[in-house]
Amino acid sequence: MRRRRSKPMNGAQLLIQLLTEQNTEIIFGYPGGAVLPLYDALYDCSGIQHILVRHEQAAVHAADGYARSTGRPGVALVTSGPGATNAVTGIATAYMDSVPLIVLTGQVSTELIGLDSFQEVDIYGMTMPITKHNYIVRDVAELPRIMIEAFHVATTGRPGPVLIDLPKNVMNAQWKPEDSRGPAEVTPAIRGYEPYHPLDAQDIQLAAERLNRAERPLILAGGGCMSGNTPALLRELAEQYGLPVASTLMGLGAMPSGHPLHLGMVGMHGTVAANRALQAADAVLCLGVRFSDRVTGKRKAFSPGSYKIQIDLDHSELNKNIKVDHAILGDCGDLLAGLQEQLKLQDLTEWTRQIRTWSQRSAKIPRGQENKLSGPEVIKCLAAATEGDAIIATDVGQHQIWTAAYYPFSEPRSFLTSGGLGTMGYGLPAAIGAAAAFPGRAVLCITGDGSFQMNMQEMMTAVDLDLNVKVAVLKNGYLGMVRQWQQLFHGRRYSSVRISSPDFAALAHSFGAHGFRASSRAEAEEMIARALEIEGPVIMEFDITEETNVYPIVPPGASNQEMITE
Repeated sequence: MRRRRSKPMNGAQLLIQLLTEQNTEIIFGYPGGAVLPLYDALYDCSGIQHILVRHEQAAVHAADGYARSTGRPGVALVTSGPGATNAVTGIATAYMDSVPLIVLTGQVSTELIGLDSFQEVDIYGMTMPITKHNYIVRDVAELPRIMIEAFHVATTGRPGPVLIDLPKNVMNAQWKPEDSRGPAEVTPAIRGYEPYHPLDAQDIQLAAERLNRAERPLILAGGGCMSGNTPALLRELAEQYGLPVASTLMGLGAMPSGHPLHLGMVGMHGTVAANRALQAADAVLCLGVRFSDRVTGKRKAFSPGSYKIQIDLDHSELNKNIKVDHAILGDCGDLLAGLQEQLKLQDLTEWTRQIRTWSQRSAKIPRGQENKLSGPEVIKCLAAATEGDAIIATDVGQHQIWTAAYYPFSEPRSFLTSGGLGTMGYGLPAAIGAAAAFPGRAVLCITGDGSFQMNMQEMMTAVDLDLNVKVAVLKNGYLGMVRQWQQLFHGRRYSSVRISSPDFAALAHSFGAHGFRASSRAEAEEMIARALEIEGPVIMEFDITEETNVYPIVPPGASNQEMITE
Protein backbone atom coordinates (compact mmCIF):
# COMPACT_ATOMS: atom_id res chain seq x y z
CA MET A 1 0.00 0.00 0.00
CA ARG A 2 1.25 3.45 -0.88
CA ARG A 3 2.45 5.75 1.83
CA ARG A 4 -0.09 8.42 2.68
CA ARG A 5 1.04 12.03 2.46
CA SER A 6 1.20 13.73 5.83
CA LYS A 7 0.04 17.26 5.05
CA PRO A 8 -3.51 18.27 6.04
CA MET A 9 -6.29 17.82 3.50
CA ASN A 10 -10.05 17.85 3.44
CA GLY A 11 -12.24 14.75 3.47
CA ALA A 12 -12.74 14.73 -0.28
CA GLN A 13 -9.01 14.88 -0.98
CA LEU A 14 -8.45 12.15 1.57
CA LEU A 15 -11.10 9.94 -0.05
CA ILE A 16 -9.50 10.30 -3.48
CA GLN A 17 -6.14 9.37 -1.97
CA LEU A 18 -7.67 6.36 -0.24
CA LEU A 19 -9.17 5.22 -3.55
CA THR A 20 -5.74 5.57 -5.15
CA GLU A 21 -4.24 3.44 -2.40
CA GLN A 22 -6.82 0.75 -3.21
CA ASN A 23 -5.55 0.76 -6.82
CA THR A 24 -8.73 2.30 -8.17
CA GLU A 25 -8.23 3.04 -11.87
CA ILE A 26 -11.67 4.24 -12.95
CA ILE A 27 -14.67 5.87 -11.30
CA PHE A 28 -18.00 5.85 -13.12
CA GLY A 29 -20.08 8.77 -11.99
CA TYR A 30 -22.35 11.76 -12.37
CA PRO A 31 -21.81 15.01 -10.42
CA GLY A 32 -24.24 16.99 -8.28
CA GLY A 33 -24.29 19.50 -5.48
CA ALA A 34 -23.60 17.09 -2.60
CA VAL A 35 -20.50 15.62 -4.26
CA LEU A 36 -18.93 18.83 -5.54
CA PRO A 37 -16.07 18.56 -3.01
CA LEU A 38 -15.20 15.16 -4.47
CA TYR A 39 -15.27 16.40 -8.03
CA ASP A 40 -13.10 19.32 -7.00
CA ALA A 41 -10.59 16.85 -5.56
CA LEU A 42 -10.75 14.75 -8.73
CA TYR A 43 -9.75 17.84 -10.73
CA ASP A 44 -6.21 17.52 -9.35
CA CYS A 45 -6.06 13.70 -9.57
CA SER A 46 -4.23 12.29 -12.57
CA GLY A 47 -4.16 8.67 -11.38
CA ILE A 48 -7.89 7.97 -11.55
CA GLN A 49 -9.99 8.26 -14.70
CA HIS A 50 -13.51 9.55 -14.18
CA ILE A 51 -16.06 8.39 -16.75
CA LEU A 52 -19.09 10.64 -17.01
CA VAL A 53 -22.18 8.58 -17.73
CA ARG A 54 -25.62 9.97 -18.63
CA HIS A 55 -27.63 8.35 -15.83
CA GLU A 56 -26.72 7.17 -12.34
CA GLN A 57 -28.17 3.71 -12.96
CA ALA A 58 -25.68 3.41 -15.82
CA ALA A 59 -22.82 4.47 -13.53
CA VAL A 60 -23.42 1.47 -11.28
CA HIS A 61 -24.01 -0.92 -14.18
CA ALA A 62 -20.76 0.27 -15.79
CA ALA A 63 -18.88 -0.28 -12.53
CA ASP A 64 -20.54 -3.71 -12.40
CA GLY A 65 -19.36 -4.55 -15.94
CA TYR A 66 -15.85 -3.42 -15.01
CA ALA A 67 -15.91 -5.63 -11.91
CA ARG A 68 -17.29 -8.73 -13.59
CA SER A 69 -14.83 -8.54 -16.48
CA THR A 70 -11.73 -7.80 -14.37
CA GLY A 71 -12.47 -9.49 -11.04
CA ARG A 72 -11.57 -6.22 -9.30
CA PRO A 73 -14.03 -3.98 -7.45
CA GLY A 74 -15.86 -1.39 -9.53
CA VAL A 75 -16.39 2.11 -8.15
CA ALA A 76 -19.40 4.37 -8.81
CA LEU A 77 -19.95 7.92 -7.58
CA VAL A 78 -23.37 9.59 -7.51
CA THR A 79 -24.88 12.60 -5.80
CA SER A 80 -27.53 12.68 -3.08
CA GLY A 81 -31.30 12.33 -3.43
CA PRO A 82 -32.32 11.27 -6.96
CA GLY A 83 -28.71 10.47 -7.82
CA ALA A 84 -28.66 7.90 -5.05
CA THR A 85 -32.12 6.50 -5.74
CA ASN A 86 -31.31 6.17 -9.46
CA ALA A 87 -28.38 3.96 -8.42
CA VAL A 88 -30.56 1.51 -6.48
CA THR A 89 -31.37 -0.75 -9.46
CA GLY A 90 -27.67 -1.11 -10.25
CA ILE A 91 -26.86 -1.89 -6.62
CA ALA A 92 -29.58 -4.54 -6.43
CA THR A 93 -28.35 -6.06 -9.70
CA ALA A 94 -24.83 -6.40 -8.30
CA TYR A 95 -26.08 -7.74 -4.97
CA MET A 96 -28.14 -10.50 -6.58
CA ASP A 97 -25.17 -11.60 -8.71
CA SER A 98 -22.44 -11.20 -6.03
CA VAL A 99 -20.46 -8.45 -7.78
CA PRO A 100 -17.87 -6.44 -5.77
CA LEU A 101 -18.71 -2.72 -5.94
CA ILE A 102 -17.96 0.40 -3.95
CA VAL A 103 -20.85 2.83 -4.38
CA LEU A 104 -20.14 6.35 -3.13
CA THR A 105 -23.25 8.46 -2.57
CA GLY A 106 -23.37 12.13 -1.72
CA GLN A 107 -25.43 13.21 1.25
CA VAL A 108 -26.58 16.52 2.67
CA SER A 109 -24.57 17.94 5.57
CA THR A 110 -25.02 16.10 8.85
CA GLU A 111 -26.91 18.97 10.48
CA LEU A 112 -29.50 18.80 7.67
CA ILE A 113 -30.08 15.03 7.82
CA GLY A 114 -33.63 14.17 8.85
CA LEU A 115 -35.10 17.57 7.95
CA ASP A 116 -36.35 16.68 4.45
CA SER A 117 -33.60 18.86 3.08
CA PHE A 118 -33.13 19.48 -0.63
CA GLN A 119 -32.06 16.25 -2.36
CA GLU A 120 -31.99 14.28 0.89
CA VAL A 121 -32.93 10.61 1.09
CA ASP A 122 -32.02 7.92 3.60
CA ILE A 123 -30.03 5.92 1.08
CA TYR A 124 -28.26 4.17 3.97
CA GLY A 125 -31.57 2.72 5.14
CA MET A 126 -32.95 2.14 1.65
CA THR A 127 -30.02 0.00 0.55
CA MET A 128 -29.51 -2.13 3.65
CA PRO A 129 -31.35 -5.11 2.07
CA ILE A 130 -29.38 -4.87 -1.21
CA THR A 131 -25.83 -4.27 -0.03
CA LYS A 132 -23.35 -6.57 1.62
CA HIS A 133 -22.64 -3.72 4.03
CA ASN A 134 -23.03 0.03 4.10
CA TYR A 135 -21.70 3.05 5.97
CA ILE A 136 -22.48 6.69 6.61
CA VAL A 137 -19.37 8.74 7.39
CA ARG A 138 -20.17 11.18 10.22
CA ASP A 139 -16.59 12.11 11.09
CA VAL A 140 -13.72 12.59 8.67
CA ALA A 141 -11.44 10.78 11.13
CA GLU A 142 -13.40 7.58 10.42
CA LEU A 143 -12.87 7.74 6.67
CA PRO A 144 -9.56 5.77 6.39
CA ARG A 145 -10.95 2.88 8.44
CA ILE A 146 -14.25 2.84 6.58
CA MET A 147 -12.66 2.87 3.13
CA ILE A 148 -10.29 0.01 3.94
CA GLU A 149 -13.10 -2.00 5.52
CA ALA A 150 -15.39 -1.34 2.55
CA PHE A 151 -12.96 -2.71 -0.04
CA HIS A 152 -12.18 -5.67 2.22
CA VAL A 153 -15.85 -6.55 2.67
CA ALA A 154 -16.73 -6.05 -1.01
CA THR A 155 -13.98 -8.33 -2.30
CA THR A 156 -13.61 -11.09 0.29
CA GLY A 157 -15.85 -14.04 0.98
CA ARG A 158 -18.92 -13.86 -1.21
CA PRO A 159 -18.39 -10.57 -3.08
CA GLY A 160 -20.99 -7.85 -3.10
CA PRO A 161 -21.70 -4.12 -3.23
CA VAL A 162 -20.80 -1.84 -0.32
CA LEU A 163 -22.28 1.65 -0.09
CA ILE A 164 -20.58 4.60 1.59
CA ASP A 165 -22.77 7.66 2.23
CA LEU A 166 -20.74 10.89 2.32
CA PRO A 167 -22.25 14.01 3.95
CA LYS A 168 -21.04 17.17 2.26
CA ASN A 169 -19.68 18.82 5.41
CA VAL A 170 -17.60 15.71 6.19
CA MET A 171 -16.07 15.93 2.73
CA ASN A 172 -15.21 19.59 3.39
CA ALA A 173 -13.87 18.94 6.90
CA GLN A 174 -10.11 19.18 7.47
CA TRP A 175 -8.21 15.97 8.26
CA LYS A 176 -4.80 15.41 9.75
CA PRO A 177 -3.05 12.02 9.87
CA GLU A 178 -2.99 12.06 13.65
CA ASP A 179 -6.79 12.30 13.66
CA SER A 180 -7.28 8.83 12.17
CA ARG A 181 -8.96 6.23 14.35
CA GLY A 182 -7.80 2.64 14.21
CA PRO A 183 -5.14 0.99 12.01
CA ALA A 184 -5.25 2.01 8.35
CA GLU A 185 -2.48 -0.14 6.86
CA VAL A 186 -3.47 -3.68 7.85
CA THR A 187 -6.26 -6.06 6.93
CA PRO A 188 -9.18 -4.94 9.07
CA ALA A 189 -10.64 -7.13 11.77
CA ILE A 190 -14.42 -6.73 11.65
CA ARG A 191 -16.38 -8.33 14.45
CA GLY A 192 -18.50 -11.20 13.19
CA TYR A 193 -17.08 -11.11 9.66
CA GLU A 194 -15.22 -14.28 8.69
CA PRO A 195 -14.87 -14.33 4.91
CA TYR A 196 -12.61 -17.36 4.61
CA HIS A 197 -13.45 -20.82 5.88
CA PRO A 198 -10.75 -23.50 5.47
CA LEU A 199 -12.13 -26.83 4.38
CA ASP A 200 -12.29 -29.76 6.74
CA ALA A 201 -10.40 -32.76 5.35
CA GLN A 202 -13.39 -34.94 6.23
CA ASP A 203 -15.63 -32.86 3.96
CA ILE A 204 -13.30 -33.47 1.03
CA GLN A 205 -13.04 -37.17 1.84
CA LEU A 206 -16.82 -37.64 2.11
CA ALA A 207 -17.43 -35.79 -1.15
CA ALA A 208 -14.83 -37.94 -2.89
CA GLU A 209 -16.31 -41.15 -1.50
CA ARG A 210 -19.79 -40.31 -2.75
CA LEU A 211 -18.54 -39.35 -6.20
CA ASN A 212 -16.42 -42.50 -6.38
CA ARG A 213 -19.50 -44.64 -5.75
CA ALA A 214 -21.59 -42.81 -8.33
CA GLU A 215 -22.56 -44.35 -11.65
CA ARG A 216 -23.98 -41.09 -13.03
CA PRO A 217 -22.00 -38.19 -11.52
CA LEU A 218 -22.38 -34.58 -12.65
CA ILE A 219 -20.77 -31.23 -11.80
CA LEU A 220 -23.09 -28.23 -11.65
CA ALA A 221 -21.06 -25.01 -11.94
CA GLY A 222 -22.50 -21.71 -10.72
CA GLY A 223 -21.30 -18.14 -10.35
CA GLY A 224 -19.09 -19.20 -7.45
CA CYS A 225 -16.77 -20.87 -9.97
CA MET A 226 -15.54 -17.62 -11.52
CA SER A 227 -12.95 -16.46 -9.03
CA GLY A 228 -9.20 -17.04 -8.99
CA ASN A 229 -7.92 -20.35 -10.29
CA THR A 230 -11.25 -22.13 -9.88
CA PRO A 231 -12.13 -22.30 -13.62
CA ALA A 232 -8.79 -23.93 -14.41
CA LEU A 233 -9.23 -26.42 -11.57
CA LEU A 234 -12.75 -27.22 -12.75
CA ARG A 235 -11.61 -27.97 -16.27
CA GLU A 236 -8.64 -29.99 -15.04
CA LEU A 237 -10.80 -32.15 -12.78
CA ALA A 238 -13.46 -32.69 -15.44
CA GLU A 239 -10.91 -33.70 -18.07
CA GLN A 240 -8.93 -35.91 -15.72
CA TYR A 241 -11.95 -38.03 -14.80
CA GLY A 242 -14.32 -37.48 -17.73
CA LEU A 243 -16.87 -35.76 -15.53
CA PRO A 244 -19.72 -34.01 -17.37
CA VAL A 245 -20.31 -30.36 -16.42
CA ALA A 246 -23.52 -28.34 -16.60
CA SER A 247 -23.73 -24.62 -15.82
CA THR A 248 -26.17 -22.14 -14.43
CA LEU A 249 -26.56 -18.85 -16.31
CA MET A 250 -24.04 -17.20 -13.97
CA GLY A 251 -21.64 -20.13 -14.35
CA LEU A 252 -21.29 -19.91 -18.13
CA GLY A 253 -17.66 -19.48 -19.11
CA ALA A 254 -16.17 -21.28 -16.13
CA MET A 255 -15.99 -24.30 -18.43
CA PRO A 256 -15.56 -23.52 -22.15
CA SER A 257 -18.98 -23.73 -23.79
CA GLY A 258 -17.73 -25.81 -26.69
CA HIS A 259 -15.89 -28.35 -24.54
CA PRO A 260 -17.12 -31.92 -25.18
CA LEU A 261 -17.72 -32.39 -21.43
CA HIS A 262 -19.83 -29.23 -21.15
CA LEU A 263 -23.54 -29.96 -21.50
CA GLY A 264 -24.75 -26.35 -21.53
CA MET A 265 -27.03 -24.43 -19.24
CA VAL A 266 -29.57 -25.98 -16.88
CA GLY A 267 -32.99 -24.79 -15.83
CA MET A 268 -35.94 -23.05 -17.45
CA HIS A 269 -34.12 -22.44 -20.73
CA GLY A 270 -31.46 -25.09 -20.33
CA THR A 271 -30.35 -27.61 -22.92
CA VAL A 272 -31.93 -31.02 -23.22
CA ALA A 273 -28.63 -32.68 -22.32
CA ALA A 274 -27.99 -30.55 -19.22
CA ASN A 275 -31.50 -30.88 -17.81
CA ARG A 276 -31.84 -34.58 -18.57
CA ALA A 277 -28.43 -35.32 -17.05
CA LEU A 278 -29.20 -33.29 -13.94
CA GLN A 279 -32.50 -35.08 -13.44
CA ALA A 280 -30.94 -38.53 -13.99
CA ALA A 281 -27.69 -38.08 -12.04
CA ASP A 282 -27.07 -40.09 -8.88
CA ALA A 283 -24.45 -37.65 -7.52
CA VAL A 284 -24.25 -33.91 -8.22
CA LEU A 285 -21.34 -31.73 -7.13
CA CYS A 286 -22.87 -28.24 -6.88
CA LEU A 287 -20.20 -25.54 -6.97
CA GLY A 288 -21.20 -22.02 -5.96
CA VAL A 289 -24.84 -22.55 -6.91
CA ARG A 290 -27.70 -20.91 -5.03
CA PHE A 291 -30.48 -23.01 -6.64
CA SER A 292 -32.70 -20.19 -7.91
CA ASP A 293 -36.18 -21.04 -9.12
CA ARG A 294 -35.04 -20.63 -12.75
CA VAL A 295 -32.47 -23.38 -12.17
CA THR A 296 -34.51 -25.87 -10.15
CA GLY A 297 -37.97 -25.69 -11.68
CA LYS A 298 -40.35 -27.52 -9.35
CA ARG A 299 -38.15 -27.89 -6.30
CA LYS A 300 -39.64 -31.14 -5.04
CA ALA A 301 -38.82 -32.73 -8.40
CA PHE A 302 -35.30 -31.33 -8.74
CA SER A 303 -32.75 -34.08 -9.45
CA PRO A 304 -34.73 -36.44 -7.24
CA GLY A 305 -32.42 -39.46 -7.18
CA SER A 306 -29.10 -37.71 -6.64
CA TYR A 307 -26.81 -37.31 -3.67
CA LYS A 308 -26.26 -33.54 -3.66
CA ILE A 309 -23.00 -31.99 -2.48
CA GLN A 310 -23.18 -28.21 -2.19
CA ILE A 311 -20.24 -25.93 -1.47
CA ASP A 312 -20.59 -22.18 -1.02
CA LEU A 313 -18.76 -19.32 0.66
CA ASP A 314 -22.02 -18.01 2.07
CA HIS A 315 -23.42 -20.11 4.91
CA SER A 316 -26.92 -18.72 4.28
CA GLU A 317 -27.04 -20.36 0.84
CA LEU A 318 -26.46 -23.87 2.15
CA ASN A 319 -29.75 -25.80 2.27
CA LYS A 320 -31.70 -22.57 1.60
CA ASN A 321 -33.63 -23.50 -1.53
CA ILE A 322 -32.77 -27.18 -1.98
CA LYS A 323 -32.13 -29.61 0.84
CA VAL A 324 -28.75 -31.17 0.08
CA ASP A 325 -27.10 -34.28 1.46
CA HIS A 326 -23.70 -32.76 2.16
CA ALA A 327 -23.31 -29.01 2.72
CA ILE A 328 -19.79 -27.58 2.75
CA LEU A 329 -18.87 -24.05 3.79
CA GLY A 330 -15.81 -22.96 1.86
CA ASP A 331 -14.18 -22.10 -1.43
CA CYS A 332 -14.97 -24.06 -4.60
CA GLY A 333 -11.35 -23.96 -5.74
CA ASP A 334 -10.16 -25.49 -2.46
CA LEU A 335 -12.61 -28.36 -2.83
CA LEU A 336 -11.67 -29.03 -6.47
CA ALA A 337 -7.98 -29.07 -5.56
CA GLY A 338 -8.63 -31.48 -2.71
CA LEU A 339 -10.73 -33.83 -4.84
CA GLN A 340 -8.02 -34.23 -7.48
CA GLU A 341 -6.02 -36.50 -5.19
CA GLN A 342 -8.93 -38.58 -3.91
CA LEU A 343 -11.19 -39.33 -6.85
CA LYS A 344 -11.22 -42.86 -8.28
CA LEU A 345 -14.37 -42.88 -10.36
CA GLN A 346 -16.17 -45.91 -11.73
CA ASP A 347 -16.35 -46.67 -15.44
CA LEU A 348 -18.63 -43.96 -16.86
CA THR A 349 -19.00 -45.41 -20.37
CA GLU A 350 -22.75 -46.01 -20.14
CA TRP A 351 -23.36 -42.60 -18.56
CA THR A 352 -21.32 -40.91 -21.26
CA ARG A 353 -23.23 -42.77 -23.98
CA GLN A 354 -26.55 -41.70 -22.52
CA ILE A 355 -25.45 -38.06 -22.31
CA ARG A 356 -24.27 -38.17 -25.91
CA THR A 357 -27.76 -39.34 -26.93
CA TRP A 358 -29.35 -36.39 -25.11
CA SER A 359 -26.83 -33.99 -26.63
CA GLN A 360 -27.90 -35.05 -30.12
CA ARG A 361 -31.40 -33.84 -29.32
CA SER A 362 -30.33 -30.22 -29.01
CA ALA A 363 -32.73 -27.61 -30.34
CA LYS A 364 -32.45 -26.76 -34.03
CA ILE A 365 -31.53 -23.20 -34.91
CA PRO A 366 -34.74 -21.54 -36.16
CA ARG A 367 -34.57 -19.77 -39.48
CA GLY A 368 -35.92 -16.30 -40.08
CA GLN A 369 -39.06 -15.73 -42.11
CA GLU A 370 -40.15 -13.16 -44.69
CA ASN A 371 -36.70 -11.74 -45.39
CA LYS A 372 -35.85 -11.52 -41.71
CA LEU A 373 -33.34 -13.21 -39.45
CA SER A 374 -33.91 -15.31 -36.35
CA GLY A 375 -32.26 -14.40 -33.07
CA PRO A 376 -30.10 -17.55 -32.93
CA GLU A 377 -28.89 -16.88 -36.49
CA VAL A 378 -27.65 -13.47 -35.38
CA ILE A 379 -25.83 -14.93 -32.38
CA LYS A 380 -24.19 -17.55 -34.58
CA CYS A 381 -23.03 -14.84 -36.99
CA LEU A 382 -21.58 -12.79 -34.13
CA ALA A 383 -19.85 -15.86 -32.70
CA ALA A 384 -18.28 -16.75 -36.04
CA ALA A 385 -17.06 -13.21 -36.67
CA THR A 386 -15.49 -12.83 -33.20
CA GLU A 387 -14.29 -16.46 -33.05
CA GLY A 388 -15.91 -16.68 -29.62
CA ASP A 389 -13.27 -14.38 -28.17
CA ALA A 390 -15.26 -11.25 -27.32
CA ILE A 391 -16.54 -9.96 -24.00
CA ILE A 392 -20.31 -10.18 -24.29
CA ALA A 393 -22.75 -8.08 -22.28
CA THR A 394 -26.48 -8.64 -22.64
CA ASP A 395 -29.71 -7.19 -21.43
CA VAL A 396 -32.56 -9.44 -20.34
CA GLY A 397 -35.04 -11.34 -22.48
CA GLN A 398 -34.99 -13.66 -25.47
CA HIS A 399 -31.69 -12.31 -26.78
CA GLN A 400 -30.07 -13.08 -23.40
CA ILE A 401 -31.07 -16.74 -23.55
CA TRP A 402 -30.12 -17.07 -27.22
CA THR A 403 -26.71 -15.65 -26.35
CA ALA A 404 -26.31 -18.08 -23.45
CA ALA A 405 -27.25 -20.98 -25.72
CA TYR A 406 -25.42 -20.15 -28.95
CA TYR A 407 -22.39 -18.00 -28.16
CA PRO A 408 -19.33 -20.19 -27.36
CA PHE A 409 -17.81 -18.64 -24.25
CA SER A 410 -14.22 -19.82 -24.10
CA GLU A 411 -13.11 -18.25 -20.82
CA PRO A 412 -14.51 -16.98 -17.53
CA ARG A 413 -15.58 -13.35 -17.06
CA SER A 414 -16.48 -13.02 -20.72
CA PHE A 415 -20.28 -13.14 -20.22
CA LEU A 416 -21.78 -10.15 -18.41
CA THR A 417 -25.49 -10.45 -17.77
CA SER A 418 -28.04 -9.73 -15.06
CA GLY A 419 -29.02 -13.11 -13.67
CA GLY A 420 -30.78 -12.73 -10.35
CA LEU A 421 -32.56 -9.39 -10.78
CA GLY A 422 -33.12 -9.65 -14.53
CA THR A 423 -32.39 -5.99 -15.22
CA MET A 424 -33.27 -4.51 -18.60
CA GLY A 425 -30.94 -1.63 -19.46
CA TYR A 426 -27.92 -3.41 -17.98
CA GLY A 427 -26.16 -4.41 -21.20
CA LEU A 428 -24.85 -1.18 -22.74
CA PRO A 429 -23.40 0.40 -19.57
CA ALA A 430 -21.91 -2.96 -18.52
CA ALA A 431 -20.25 -3.19 -21.94
CA ILE A 432 -18.90 0.33 -21.45
CA GLY A 433 -17.38 -0.73 -18.13
CA ALA A 434 -15.73 -3.75 -19.73
CA ALA A 435 -14.47 -1.74 -22.70
CA ALA A 436 -12.95 0.85 -20.37
CA ALA A 437 -11.10 -1.97 -18.60
CA PHE A 438 -10.04 -3.77 -21.81
CA PRO A 439 -9.68 -1.18 -24.59
CA GLY A 440 -7.91 -3.69 -26.82
CA ARG A 441 -10.61 -6.38 -26.74
CA ALA A 442 -13.77 -6.73 -28.76
CA VAL A 443 -16.73 -5.92 -26.54
CA LEU A 444 -20.27 -6.65 -27.74
CA CYS A 445 -23.56 -5.58 -26.22
CA ILE A 446 -26.27 -7.95 -27.43
CA THR A 447 -29.66 -6.45 -26.71
CA GLY A 448 -33.28 -6.20 -27.79
CA ASP A 449 -35.24 -3.23 -29.02
CA GLY A 450 -37.03 -3.04 -25.67
CA SER A 451 -34.00 -3.34 -23.42
CA PHE A 452 -31.81 -1.03 -25.48
CA GLN A 453 -34.26 1.86 -25.13
CA MET A 454 -33.87 1.80 -21.36
CA ASN A 455 -30.29 3.13 -21.33
CA MET A 456 -29.50 3.92 -24.95
CA GLN A 457 -28.41 7.43 -23.92
CA GLU A 458 -25.13 5.81 -22.83
CA MET A 459 -24.10 5.65 -26.49
CA MET A 460 -22.97 9.23 -25.93
CA THR A 461 -20.66 8.00 -23.16
CA ALA A 462 -19.17 5.41 -25.52
CA VAL A 463 -18.76 8.01 -28.27
CA ASP A 464 -17.14 10.55 -25.93
CA LEU A 465 -14.51 7.99 -24.93
CA ASP A 466 -14.29 6.35 -28.37
CA LEU A 467 -14.79 2.98 -26.69
CA ASN A 468 -14.68 -0.16 -28.80
CA VAL A 469 -18.28 -1.16 -28.03
CA LYS A 470 -20.34 -2.83 -30.74
CA VAL A 471 -24.08 -2.94 -30.04
CA ALA A 472 -26.19 -5.65 -31.69
CA VAL A 473 -29.90 -4.76 -31.43
CA LEU A 474 -32.24 -7.66 -32.20
CA LYS A 475 -35.32 -5.76 -33.34
CA ASN A 476 -38.63 -7.61 -33.52
CA GLY A 477 -41.09 -4.95 -32.40
CA TYR A 478 -42.00 -6.84 -29.23
CA LEU A 479 -40.96 -7.20 -25.64
CA GLY A 480 -40.01 -10.65 -26.80
CA MET A 481 -39.90 -12.82 -23.70
CA VAL A 482 -43.06 -11.27 -22.24
CA ARG A 483 -44.82 -11.85 -25.57
CA GLN A 484 -43.64 -15.47 -25.58
CA TRP A 485 -45.12 -16.05 -22.14
CA GLN A 486 -48.38 -14.40 -23.20
CA GLN A 487 -48.44 -16.71 -26.22
CA LEU A 488 -47.69 -19.90 -24.33
CA PHE A 489 -49.45 -19.32 -21.02
CA HIS A 490 -52.08 -16.61 -21.66
CA GLY A 491 -53.74 -17.73 -24.89
CA ARG A 492 -51.94 -15.23 -27.18
CA ARG A 493 -53.63 -12.32 -25.40
CA TYR A 494 -50.86 -9.86 -26.31
CA SER A 495 -51.23 -7.05 -23.82
CA SER A 496 -48.88 -4.04 -24.01
CA VAL A 497 -45.97 -5.93 -25.55
CA ARG A 498 -45.80 -4.26 -28.95
CA ILE A 499 -43.02 -1.68 -28.85
CA SER A 500 -42.09 0.87 -31.47
CA SER A 501 -38.47 1.88 -31.90
CA PRO A 502 -36.42 4.58 -33.56
CA ASP A 503 -34.26 3.92 -36.57
CA PHE A 504 -31.30 2.61 -34.58
CA ALA A 505 -28.82 3.13 -37.42
CA ALA A 506 -29.91 6.76 -37.76
CA LEU A 507 -29.81 7.11 -33.98
CA ALA A 508 -26.18 5.94 -34.00
CA HIS A 509 -25.33 8.66 -36.50
CA SER A 510 -27.01 11.28 -34.32
CA PHE A 511 -24.69 10.28 -31.48
CA GLY A 512 -21.66 10.46 -33.75
CA ALA A 513 -21.29 6.67 -33.99
CA HIS A 514 -21.58 4.31 -36.94
CA GLY A 515 -24.90 2.61 -37.58
CA PHE A 516 -25.95 -0.20 -39.94
CA ARG A 517 -28.95 -2.42 -40.57
CA ALA A 518 -29.36 -6.00 -41.82
CA SER A 519 -32.36 -8.21 -42.56
CA SER A 520 -30.73 -11.24 -44.21
CA ARG A 521 -27.94 -13.65 -43.33
CA ALA A 522 -25.65 -12.28 -46.04
CA GLU A 523 -26.29 -8.69 -44.96
CA ALA A 524 -25.71 -9.62 -41.33
CA GLU A 525 -22.35 -11.28 -42.01
CA GLU A 526 -21.20 -8.34 -44.12
CA MET A 527 -22.37 -5.80 -41.53
CA ILE A 528 -20.72 -7.55 -38.60
CA ALA A 529 -17.39 -7.83 -40.42
CA ARG A 530 -17.55 -4.14 -41.29
CA ALA A 531 -18.48 -3.13 -37.73
CA LEU A 532 -15.63 -5.10 -36.18
CA GLU A 533 -13.13 -3.37 -38.47
CA ILE A 534 -14.25 0.07 -37.32
CA GLU A 535 -12.56 1.63 -34.32
CA GLY A 536 -15.06 2.99 -31.82
CA PRO A 537 -18.75 2.42 -31.11
CA VAL A 538 -21.15 0.94 -33.67
CA ILE A 539 -24.86 0.10 -33.55
CA MET A 540 -25.95 -2.89 -35.65
CA GLU A 541 -29.69 -3.29 -36.12
CA PHE A 542 -30.90 -6.79 -37.02
CA ASP A 543 -34.49 -7.20 -38.21
CA ILE A 544 -35.59 -10.53 -36.76
CA THR A 545 -38.79 -12.53 -37.12
CA GLU A 546 -41.45 -11.13 -34.84
CA GLU A 547 -42.73 -14.28 -33.18
CA THR A 548 -39.65 -16.45 -32.77
CA ASN A 549 -39.65 -18.24 -29.41
CA VAL A 550 -36.89 -19.40 -27.09
CA TYR A 551 -36.74 -23.18 -26.79
CA PRO A 552 -36.37 -25.32 -24.80
CA ILE A 553 -38.54 -23.84 -22.05
CA VAL A 554 -39.68 -25.37 -18.79
CA PRO A 555 -43.13 -23.98 -17.93
CA PRO A 556 -43.21 -22.09 -14.61
CA GLY A 557 -43.88 -24.46 -11.72
CA ALA A 558 -43.01 -27.56 -13.78
CA SER A 559 -40.18 -30.00 -13.37
CA ASN A 560 -37.04 -29.64 -15.47
CA GLN A 561 -38.06 -32.98 -16.96
CA GLU A 562 -41.12 -31.31 -18.55
CA MET A 563 -39.35 -29.26 -21.19
CA ILE A 564 -41.16 -27.83 -24.20
CA THR A 565 -38.68 -28.16 -27.04
CA GLU A 566 -40.65 -26.49 -29.86
